[in-house]
Amino acid sequence: MYTASDLRKGLKIQIDHEPYVVTEFQFVKPGKGQALYRCKLKNMITGVIIDPTYRSGDTFESADLTERRMQYLYNQEDEYCFMDVENYEQSVLSKKQVGDAKNYLTDNLEVDILFFGERPIGITLPNFVDLTVTRADPWAKGDSVAGDTKPVTLQTGYVLRVPPFVEEGGKITVDTRTGEYVTRVKE
Repeated sequence: MYTASDLRKGLKIQIDHEPYVVTEFQFVKPGKGQALYRCKLKNMITGVIIDPTYRSGDTFESADLTERRMQYLYNQEDEYCFMDVENYEQSVLSKKQVGDAKNYLTDNLEVDILFFGERPIGITLPNFVDLTVTRADPWAKGDSVAGDTKPVTLQTGYVLRVPPFVEEGGKITVDTRTGEYVTRVKE
């Protein structure tokens, strides 16, 4: 159990059987009366943001969140299937839950899936993934409009800008946090 004085940015609590994360927090001490705690809370399932005010005696349950190591198997329309690497159980996340992570998902990639109780609600990718370049236009020397980078398409369909020496069929490392090119993978 948490009290209102335990609230801080990043804390995960449960309100009305839903997990919330504290995104903003402010302590207010009026001239008279009890101290107030103003917060912005984001629902970890729906993404809805609420901004309640609590008094110092209010209590909260901690959110029943666990993270499991899972392997990406496949996607079918708007659903992405993952398998637990320990017990081989499968879980499905929606396109909305996966979000931009879809740009980096390759077969058998191991990721961390966040569960609320037994319900999958989010995904955490490794910081760096290696992806194959499926399309790279030749770079024209003197092409100063594009600077010293060119667009390439990766095996997942993701398009990003890379240095001119990256060629079709080559492998590159991409930072999943920023979506940017890091380096070429040495074969």
